[in-house]
Amino acid sequence: MKIKPLNTHNLGTGFLYFYVHFVTEVACFFALFRYVEDPPAMWLLFFAYDMLAFIPQGIFGYVCDRFKKVSLGIAGLVLLAAALLLEQLGNVTFLSMVILCIGNAFTHVDGAEVTLRTSNGSLSHSAIFVAGGSFGVVTGQLLASAGAPYWIVYFLIAIAVPFVILGHMYLGKDPGEDRASCRAFRYSNPNVGKALIVVLSVAVVVVRGYMAYGIPISWKKTTLQSIILFTFMGVGKALGGVLADVFGVKKVALSSILVALPFLLLGDRHMFVSLIGVMFFSMTMAVTLAVLVSVLPNAPGLAFGFTTIGLFLGTVPVFFFKITSLAANCIMLSVLTAVCVVCFAVSIRKDEIG
Repeated sequence: MKIKPLNTHNLGTGFLYFYVHFVTEVACFFALFRYVEDPPAMWLLFFAYDMLAFIPQGIFGYVCDRFKKVSLGIAGLVLLAAALLLEQLGNVTFLSMVILCIGNAFTHVDGAEVTLRTSNGSLSHSAIFVAGGSFGVVTGQLLASAGAPYWIVYFLIAIAVPFVILGHMYLGKDPGEDRASCRAFRYSNPNVGKALIVVLSVAVVVVRGYMAYGIPISWKKTTLQSIILFTFMGVGKALGGVLADVFGVKKVALSSILVALPFLLLGDRHMFVSLIGVMFFSMTMAVTLAVLVSVLPNAPGLAFGFTTIGLFLGTVPVFFFKITSLAANCIMLSVLTAVCVVCFAVSIRKDEIG
């Protein structure tokens, strides 16, 4: 099998924003797990959080696409810190959560814009950036459950400020080339209409968002197992972009989703079997974003926003009902996997490498 050398040009932006994304999720989940101590009310809190944090990212992304000098990264970090401060002061829960969600959206959009525009068509940069979130989610929960002081999170946020500045220095080294580099994303099927590709790609994100909650993991009972689970998710997200750059986007997209299914179905009570499936399942994250950017090369922020809206839509059903039968859940996962395979097969062009 032919492989393509990994493009390491400006790959540093991926690692810089890996940390920024990590910090964003640490701050958000640290705050969320301190907002409500009553478990029955948690579902409503997380539903509101997902809606307020995910849906506006398309709007903010579109603004950054139109006005390229707009930088939301620093503002996002400031808002995250402000939300935590308001929460610390007490009695301002709703206001602090709104500010927290806006800060979350700002840093996400900024990370997507910088990593996509500096990657020259590679998936690795944005995949590494996205992977940071999985590690941040579990870290934020652990800090909150341990009763960690707020200053630790403030400190982590402060460290992220120079990372954002460095990221924009990469972007500013050659504005003419880097700001147009999203035109190098050519992974969509040229024989399929752009509107249909957007629909198919968002459909994959919706399905993946739902499947992530439907994966049978009755083995997850301890804190350590939760840490391991989120670690494999993060590794899978990053690995998907790297392998797609090396072996081809279509190969990785189709093979990862197909290989993941049997491990997910058989891993309900077997942790390591399940983790293999989770890792392969997570590898599709970078592909859908790359395909969307391919049809929206001048609007990477909007393309990223489509993926976050899709994730929200995919999680909505989970808040209102859950399949409890393992057999029914396995059937649902199999059907949804088939949907993803069809969408990928139609929307992604044939790989140009072996």
